[in-house]
Amino acid sequence: MKAGLLNTKTPVEIIQLDEGSSFKLLHHKVRADNFLWNYHCHPEWELVYVCEGTGRRHVGNHLSYYQDGDLVLIGPELPHSGFGYGSEGVHEEIVVQFKSDTFGRDASGIPEIRFIETLWENARYGMCFYGQTKKEVGEKIRALPGLSSFERFLVMMGVLKELAASKEYIVLNGSVNTYGFTNRDQDRLRKIYEHLEQNYHQGVDIEKVAALVNLSVPAFCNYFKRMVSMTYTDFVNDYRIRKACQMLVTPKSMLDISFECGFSSQSYFSKVFKKVKGKTPMEFRNELIMRA
Repeated sequence: MKAGLLNTKTPVEIIQLDEGSSFKLLHHKVRADNFLWNYHCHPEWELVYVCEGTGRRHVGNHLSYYQDGDLVLIGPELPHSGFGYGSEGVHEEIVVQFKSDTFGRDASGIPEIRFIETLWENARYGMCFYGQTKKEVGEKIRALPGLSSFERFLVMMGVLKELAASKEYIVLNGSVNTYGFTNRDQDRLRKIYEHLEQNYHQGVDIEKVAALVNLSVPAFCNYFKRMVSMTYTDFVNDYRIRKACQMLVTPKSMLDISFECGFSSQSYFSKVFKKVKGKTPMEFRNELIMRA
């Protein structure tokens, strides 16, 4: 079995299951600016469904942005933060938490649930589901708050079976060589993220960001790469492209969007956009128009 990503320095969340249930069900629907960045872990499994919108996922050492909602399965002891931080407008998510032995300690000993074994193994690294799987499973998760405990159990068995059979997923952490987060790391990363959110439209000033967290430029570059598994420049570009995607639904010109998102030229904007999204900004805009 692969090693987990737990570090004893990571804050541990204590979870109490709902009375008379094998699960803890949480349904959040709040303004996104009320979310705090809270990196933590717990021994329970967690299935997170963000109903719609954009935001940031941070699972293990994987940090990226999602669009049109999100569906993520997180294994036990895998550190993660709330997906509402960095989203816009009203953030709605449904979270299902359950213990490792909810469906039996050893799935191989129960023929009816052997399908869970591979799912359990991959989920220890975090799994992000997309496509038809996200749509169909999301609809089932949306119905959970209105069901009885027994009905939730049956629906969750079906959900896990569907996730186990799906090929529409990405494993978020590919390496066990991870770095544990301390409270100081949380404070540093929060400062970096907040600085980016306020200054993404300006040039990348690594010296300024490094000074913000009291590190030299070389130390900051190594630190950020170790924390987030990508360079700060790539992270900034990913953030800018997410902002650009939001602007592409408006009548703004490509030139205006590129400058407002902090790119020095429209050609460089197009190059980075295609690298991140796999298509040009115009192709992305045309797809949005076709969906409308």
